[in-house]
Amino acid sequence: MPVAVLAALTLPPPTQAQEEARSEPPALTLSQALARAARGHPELSAARHGLDAADAARLQAASRPNPELGLEVEDTRRRTRSTTLQLSQPVELGGKRPARVAAADRSRELAEVQLIARGSDIRAAVRIAFVDALIGQEQVRLAESSLQLAQRAADAAQRRVSAGKISPVEATRARVAAAGVQLELLQARSGLRTALQELAAAIGHTGPAIERVEGSLDLPPAPPRQGQPPVVDWPAYRAARLEVERQGALAALERAQGVPDLRVSLGVKRSEELGRQQAVIGVALPLPVFDRNRGAELEALRRQDQAADHSRALALRLAADWQRSAERLDTARARAEDLQRDLLPSAQGAYDAATRGFELGKFGFLDVLDAQRTLLDARAQLLRALADAHRAATEIERLSGAGVEPAASAAIQP
Repeated sequence: MPVAVLAALTLPPPTQAQEEARSEPPALTLSQALARAARGHPELSAARHGLDAADAARLQAASRPNPELGLEVEDTRRRTRSTTLQLSQPVELGGKRPARVAAADRSRELAEVQLIARGSDIRAAVRIAFVDALIGQEQVRLAESSLQLAQRAADAAQRRVSAGKISPVEATRARVAAAGVQLELLQARSGLRTALQELAAAIGHTGPAIERVEGSLDLPPAPPRQGQPPVVDWPAYRAARLEVERQGALAALERAQGVPDLRVSLGVKRSEELGRQQAVIGVALPLPVFDRNRGAELEALRRQDQAADHSRALALRLAADWQRSAERLDTARARAEDLQRDLLPSAQGAYDAATRGFELGKFGFLDVLDAQRTLLDARAQLLRALADAHRAATEIERLSGAGVEPAASAAIQP
């Protein structure tokens, strides 16, 4: 249900100056804001660099140990000198290289999911900031319309004072009420400027200031009715489970590190004293007597247990957050629908009746002020309800990662 219903509240039409002021600056749409954030937000760029670093770590993990070339000279006298040229190659045992690659793969997958989760967070922040800016614009528009209503009432009161039908005190009250609405307009404009600045920060915008936004404040749809939300598919939980797998891969790597590596060497020895060359073949294998890397392996296993506990706690927290946001969305939707269906039409009718009655001398100006305040409060309540509904819907989208491409190269899409 669009907030354009506010336009049907028989508000006075905007002045030509207001129309020109609105048409001058280019408007920013939600899709443009999301696209800008996807292209240039520094936090998203940092997450992409993290994924690139994980790719580089995967490349390094697959590398094999380098061979060694050694030269050994015995004796400094030429006649009795012996020279040995030897090539040595470490041979990894215990599955160290596959274990390194598996750990690097888990780290790379974790970095990709973290990029998606960060994109979901930024997308939600942009949506909330955009809605706040839309709400700010509506508050300014309503404050301008309210000021017109107050000035009309003040002019009507002054005419009745001039005709001798009411006390000058009534005209003073009308002017005071108009001054109060003028102050509300100043506050609404200040709030709009703040909201636009926060929107610029949310999208990582560093260019010219954003002057206005363009979009719809339709009520978001009701949350899906489901018993238990599918937490296992959400980016935050997927990242937590990948951390468990990564710690398990690191534990396997530490276990493999406890197996000593074999070193094979092959060379040639030239003996000047004997006048001939000899082949040199060697094999070296460290004896794991004192250090079998058990401490590092146990540490990695306990880290895996810790990550598993964190993932279970996160699942409970995510489910609770989803339920709370769904309840907030239901409540905000119900409040907005009630306001649009019952309270706003009644408040508008009461204000119109009080205004006509005051002009005809049937009601006092206090009745007009009370009806006007009721109407303004109802409009403000509608805007708050719409804002609450959008914030709750955005939080649901952020938790579930809805609307975010799984590809790491496009963490958020408009």
